[in-house]
Formats: sequence, C-alpha cells, structure tokens
Amino acid sequence: MNEDAMDLRARNKQVTREAISHAALRLAIEQGPSGLALVRVTDIATAAGVSPRTYNNYFSSREEAICSFQADQSRRVGQALRARPDGEPLDRAVIAAVIELYTDPEPDRAGLGMIMSTPELEGEALKAFSMAEGPLAEAIAARTGIDPGRDLFPAVTAAAVAGAIRVAGRYWLQPGNSGPFADVLRGALSCVIPAAPRGQ
Repeated sequence: MNEDAMDLRARNKQVTREAISHAALRLAIEQGPSGLALVRVTDIATAAGVSPRTYNNYFSSREEAICSFQADQSRRVGQALRARPDGEPLDRAVIAAVIELYTDPEPDRAGLGMIMSTPELEGEALKAFSMAEGPLAEAIAARTGIDPGRDLFPAVTAAAVAGAIRVAGRYWLQPGNSGPFADVLRGALSCVIPAAPRGQ
C-alpha cells in the first residue's frame, strides 16, 4: 500500500471515529446526566451510520466514545508544543500551543457540561486529560534540554498543564461565565506555567 493510500485510510478511520463520537455525545445529551445507561451501542452505531461491529472496532465503551474528542486532543498536545517556534519562551509556547489546540474549535458547552456532570464520563475525561502528560513532558524536555530522568520539571509542568485545562473547563461552565474559553484557559495556564525552568 502506497503512502497516499495509507494517508487516505487513516483519514477515513479518523472521520469514522469522529462520527461515532459525535453521535454518542449527541445521544447522551438528549438523555441527560441520569440517562447515560439508556444510550445503547446499537443506537450510537445507527446514528453514526455504521454497524455495531464497526463501533466495537473503535471503542470499548460508551464513555470512551463520548470522551474521545478530549482523548484525541490530549494525544496531540506534545506535537502542538513541538510545532511552536524554537526561540519562543517556554511559558508563551506552552500557553499558545494549548490554547490553539483546545479552543479551535471552541468547546461545546452542552457536551462539556454533560461530561463534567456525569461521574462515569468525568472519570473517562480525566483519563483523556492525563494522556496529555507523557507527550507534553517529552516536548517540554526536548525544548528545554532537561533530562526527564534526572529532573522532575518536565513531568510536573505537564501534569500542572493537564490539571489547568480540566479546571478551566469546569470554571468556564459555571453560570455567568459567558466569555471565550480561550480567556479562561489562558488565565488557568498562567497560574501554573513558569517563564523558564530552574537554572535556565
């Protein structure tokens, strides 16, 4: 299989994954926080235009399907930091990378609210946000030249960023917070991102 065909196959798989995830989240919102158990795999598959078998090839649970967008974003956060200009200070690079990744597009309030208000989904979302830590720590280590095996800075900073993203989402959903999520996220990240690592 040539490279173009492989790229097309990967894109088609991602489109299918996103269609299933969107259908699962839409059905969950319709049922409400107490009705998650009523969202069946067959309903999700039908809404996404796939077979239940195809659904099972992508996801092992409803919760995983509903929270897959968060998981996909988290997997890309390290790559987003690596794409920032080399000379950009660490704090600005991390904040810019995270804001671009998590606010384009703006989070869906109804969907995020459903996830944050349902214990089973919140647990799955927490796992998704935690996925950001490893790739982000590696990117921070590469950017700063710090050996993550000898210094806690990359891992601790990555964990703080993942926590700030989650807290920003919860804060943004509070009544009266109608401004852009980017503003809330920037404020949260500014609380935890140092301008430069120790000794630099």
